Amino acid sequence: MFETSYGFAAIGWRGSSVSCFRLPSRTAEAAESALLRRFPTSIRTAPPAFLQAVIRDAQRYFEGERVDFSAVEIDLGEQEPLFERIYGFVRALDYGETTTYGAVAKALGEEPQTARTVGEAMSRNPVPLIVPCHRVTAAGGKIGGFSAPGGSDTKAHMLSLEGVASSSNSQIGFGF
Repeated sequence: MFETSYGFAAIGWRGSSVSCFRLPSRTAEAAESALLRRFPTSIRTAPPAFLQAVIRDAQRYFEGERVDFSAVEIDLGEQEPLFERIYGFVRALDYGETTTYGAVAKALGEEPQTARTVGEAMSRNPVPLIVPCHRVTAAGGKIGGFSAPGGSDTKAHMLSLEGVASSSNSQIGFGF
């Protein structure tokens, strides 16, 4: 667990890969509890050097600095094949670049109703921020849901840090 300017976050790893990231909560206890719900056998220990760098980057991100997490090795565990494709696509979104659930489905060659599956994958994302699910919004520039602590307010805050307006009339798009 570690503190950011937006609250307390938690991070887990397997080997040299990040396997779990909990976005900031109001308390350290809430961050730890969220991580332990997903990985109940986790043991609190000092982070290795590679993870200390990810922690510093996350702290810098919540201070408003532009940070690129694309080189961070991740281990998402076993995932449905479509979820893997969704996470790979979303991971390629740049800082400040957004798209919609429907646009992700279309880009992956899926039917429009797959937008719901994209939303489900985003809600189950084990490493938000590193796989930037906050950059996927609802149609029409609406924020949409967000399962992290603080819900849609946290998503709006993260988009604001990246210079993305979150009103229903404005959205930065990701072209296809």
